[in-house]
Amino acid sequence: MMSDEHAAGPAGLPKPDKAPPPHGRHRRRILFPALAVALAIGAAGGAGAMKLLRPAPEMAAMLPVSIAAMPASGLVTIKGTAAEIYGNKFILQDDSGRTLVDTGPAGDGSGLVGKGDLVTVQGRFDDGFVHASYLIGKDGKAEALGPAGPPPPHRMWGPGGPPPPPAP
Repeated sequence: MMSDEHAAGPAGLPKPDKAPPPHGRHRRRILFPALAVALAIGAAGGAGAMKLLRPAPEMAAMLPVSIAAMPASGLVTIKGTAAEIYGNKFILQDDSGRTLVDTGPAGDGSGLVGKGDLVTVQGRFDDGFVHASYLIGKDGKAEALGPAGPPPPHRMWGPGGPPPPPAP
């Protein structure tokens, strides 16, 4: 039989019950929590991306209101006749009044709306005109124009900025 002296390690300390983990096990102890953190960050990033890419509220069906009854700002659906066309903007008129509708770059020279066309516009009313997101023609076909909202901020011409547009 072995005595208690032989069961002790160097300097009289008791021998450990387990041998130290091999090098691979030590890496796993660090790697698994790091992978869990990376997965959590990826999931949070994916959730944020889905929030940005989900359908906008303008896609919801909204009953048209008269132009005179539009709120000071916010999402609107209006229906009327295109009275005048100015490039990518047009005047929409109904029995209660008139308003300017901006179709953005998608409406510039595309012939989306013709003078006298009956049109339903869905978008955001702000700064005195409607930023159109959708146009629905008399045939019921909806044309997506882009997100509603104000145009991007204007950059000043000069050093570091874009060149001025050509003169007409």
